[in-house]
Amino acid sequence: MKTISIDTPWTSSLPHPWIIAGPCSAETPEQLRTTASALVAQGITTLRAGIWKPRTRPGSFSGVGVPALQWIQELKQELEAKWAIEVAHPEHVEAALKAGIDILWIGARSTVNPFTVQEIADSLKGVDVPVLVKNPINPDLSLWMGALERLSGVGITQLGAIHRGFSAFQTGPYRNLPAWHLPIELKRRLPELPLLCDPSHIGGDRSLIFPVSQKAMDLNYDGLMIETHPAPDAAWSDAKQQVTPARFQEIIEGLRVPSPSSNQQDYVNHLETLRDQIDHTDRDILEALARRMDLVKEVGEYKRENNVAILQMDRWEEVFRTRPEWARLLNLDADFIRDLYNLVHQASIKQQEAVVNQTPSPDAT
Repeated sequence: MKTISIDTPWTSSLPHPWIIAGPCSAETPEQLRTTASALVAQGITTLRAGIWKPRTRPGSFSGVGVPALQWIQELKQELEAKWAIEVAHPEHVEAALKAGIDILWIGARSTVNPFTVQEIADSLKGVDVPVLVKNPINPDLSLWMGALERLSGVGITQLGAIHRGFSAFQTGPYRNLPAWHLPIELKRRLPELPLLCDPSHIGGDRSLIFPVSQKAMDLNYDGLMIETHPAPDAAWSDAKQQVTPARFQEIIEGLRVPSPSSNQQDYVNHLETLRDQIDHTDRDILEALARRMDLVKEVGEYKRENNVAILQMDRWEEVFRTRPEWARLLNLDADFIRDLYNLVHQASIKQQEAVVNQTPSPDAT
């Protein structure tokens, strides 16, 4: 993996939580001014607006384009706030920089295409501007990391990431599945990287913005990007997932923002005791798994001796049925146990395959 260089002063100078807010799309000068003025009055220092909108189907409103940059320039003179916009190719970058845009972000549809990201990166060579990268549409951490690497490769050090959820075939409450484990893994690999959550795109519905935002705060995200519009139901794009400035203020004021850690000695001592108990419990779990795999090996040897197939669906169905039932009796989440035993079963099949396909030694009797 290439080294990703992140400018520490850039990360340390950001507020916590860092809130970026504004309309999905800049529609008219009046709509943009109304939204921006209300948000700045609430203390928001970074505003967003869609200038070019990559839409799924042709014919949908795809943004005002360059004229909206002039509106932002006028507002920058009136209001003390920075502006962030999405760029999708070098022409966007050139126009945004010429207009004095403070922060750029690369959208999910661009992140998924390495050619597009490289073109954007090349156009930013030698430029000192913060760039935020949204996760790709599909749940692929390598693509997300790759986009950051490409930007870092041309000298961009003011980097950040935006988690906006991932597309999936199954239906559910979210417009885009959060798949929280992926941004958490990104943060584990790049702890200095500012990580923001976009609850508007994850939820796809304004009623989900608060719970998704709170989840992000509980997971120690560095900030949020929330779409805000003076009349959301009349918005020209993504109307369902935008909130009024008044509702936005309620959401922000209602959030519980925990501290990343605590230096209080009682807290540190008790936490260390609990973690020590977890370590011992994990060792017990691993020893139990090792015993299970030894038994699986014996099963494989017995099947080989009796020329019996490895996979026996009746036994697997019994395991898959009973373990979640046992889990419920122990107040464990049944879905978690199903996922766990799917992995255990895959490992068991591999273990038995290794035993059954093992070539006997020449001196075996």
